Amino acid sequence: MFPGASNSFWKSFRENTGRNPCGFQGRGNFEVNMNSTNHLVAILEIGSTGIRLLIAEIGEDRHWKTLDQAGKPVALGRDVFTSGEVSRESFLECLLVLRNYQELLSGWGISRENVHVIATSALRVARNRDMFVDRVRQETGFLLTIVEGIEENRLMYLAVRSALKNDLSQFRRSNSMIIDVGGGSTEIMLLRKGKMVAAHSLHLGTILIGQYFRHSLDTLQSQGRYLRENVRNTSEFLNAEMKLDHVKVFVIAGSDARFLATRIGKELNDDCWIIERDAFVRFVDTIRNYSPEECVKNLQVPYSDSKGFVPGNLVYKLFLERTSAAQVVVPFVSIREGLLIDLTLGVDPELQEEFYSQIIASAVNLGRKYHFDEAHNLHVAFLCNILFDALAREHGMNRRERVMLEVAATLHDIGMFIRGSGHHKHGQYIVANSEIFGLHREELGIIANVIRYHRSDPPSQADIDYIALQREERILVLKMASILRLADALDRGHSQRIRNITVERRNETVVLHTGGNFDVSSELMGLEEKGDMFQDIFGYKVMLT
Repeated sequence: MFPGASNSFWKSFRENTGRNPCGFQGRGNFEVNMNSTNHLVAILEIGSTGIRLLIAEIGEDRHWKTLDQAGKPVALGRDVFTSGEVSRESFLECLLVLRNYQELLSGWGISRENVHVIATSALRVARNRDMFVDRVRQETGFLLTIVEGIEENRLMYLAVRSALKNDLSQFRRSNSMIIDVGGGSTEIMLLRKGKMVAAHSLHLGTILIGQYFRHSLDTLQSQGRYLRENVRNTSEFLNAEMKLDHVKVFVIAGSDARFLATRIGKELNDDCWIIERDAFVRFVDTIRNYSPEECVKNLQVPYSDSKGFVPGNLVYKLFLERTSAAQVVVPFVSIREGLLIDLTLGVDPELQEEFYSQIIASAVNLGRKYHFDEAHNLHVAFLCNILFDALAREHGMNRRERVMLEVAATLHDIGMFIRGSGHHKHGQYIVANSEIFGLHREELGIIANVIRYHRSDPPSQADIDYIALQREERILVLKMASILRLADALDRGHSQRIRNITVERRNETVVLHTGGNFDVSSELMGLEEKGDMFQDIFGYKVMLT
């Protein structure tokens, strides 16, 4: 039991969730600001169907484990997906739950800076989200962060990767699909031999499905037809990125998946279960016509989950049938564990680098979707990295910003798919309206602007997208774009003749040595055209030898 928690409150949590929460234990590093021998950290998630809590303990050996989890149903999604905003009643209910959690956390002795509060799909689209966030801060002191769909994908990937450990070797050898059907959205990730191909957040969730059919007289048949059409259309879209019939590892997440795993699956390790494909299909076919009441009565599904239980599992089945996976993998984790793991990345260089490689892999696959000149774009990205590392003292950017520059370089000519003339503007539009795994919307905005200014005129006060950025972000755009322009000029002919460069500083000049004996007149012309921004930003004239 939570220290300081009343028996009645704890009993209420257990009764409302319908079962004991499934514990998750993992390993990781964590930086917290407490002086006790064992550090305690709390993760609070405000979802479409409830508010859930995870409390973890970090020992002296810097390994962590989850002590317990709890959840309280709250109908945020029902309000938002019907009226477009959180109702007064639901808001007051949320505040009551958060205050009770506040009492629990106080009993644990968890300091405020070690409490992380996030919200997902319902609040993402609520018209009164800003007021909700402000009132939560005023009433409870919790600083609430609303997680984007692509960020939710990233956190789920981290959690799944941790849960699988090394017990499912084909996850890194074969094509994989990770899918999480929530109340307000469905998160999908495609991986080719462990490398990220695409990540999408679909406007398809169990609450949305229920709202769509709330006035239908033939709900079950209409629902099945609607879901089949949705999955078929989505599959055609996904097949353009990776053929689903080549998927060998099918991973499903969420409370419904965990519930099924404990009934018809077998344990792979402490954090992951396996369900045979045929057993999963048979079970879903058996329950496909169940009403919510029958789910509660026959399966002991918690009432708060009963309305979404059948449509959620039907979506899993329909996607599974598009793949060639022989088993269904069910990790017993959520984005709460993903956030806990994410907070360890800063002190785990190996994990951080692996994560950065997934960002680049996702960017490369976006470029392939638009038929980019892969050899040229990747070579420019390679040259950008050399310039970035050699000029670290001058630009002062960090490792994360190096990845952002590499993404911009990888996609700088993606706008050629629309038209060669003005392709820098077309590329800006494509990237600003795309999803790249592991990148926030604000970061995509910076990258899109870097692509916009990799050629042609520098930014001006008339460029609305540039002016809309924060001052620090505009400075990043100028620094990155000036480096990208140099790298692009060094492959002006798209021939990759300059295979490597070394950088030398001479007073007010940066000299680029190619290390080869060949005609560089084309590249010199490119530097003449594009080197001006670098000189304006950093004060160095660029020479090529």
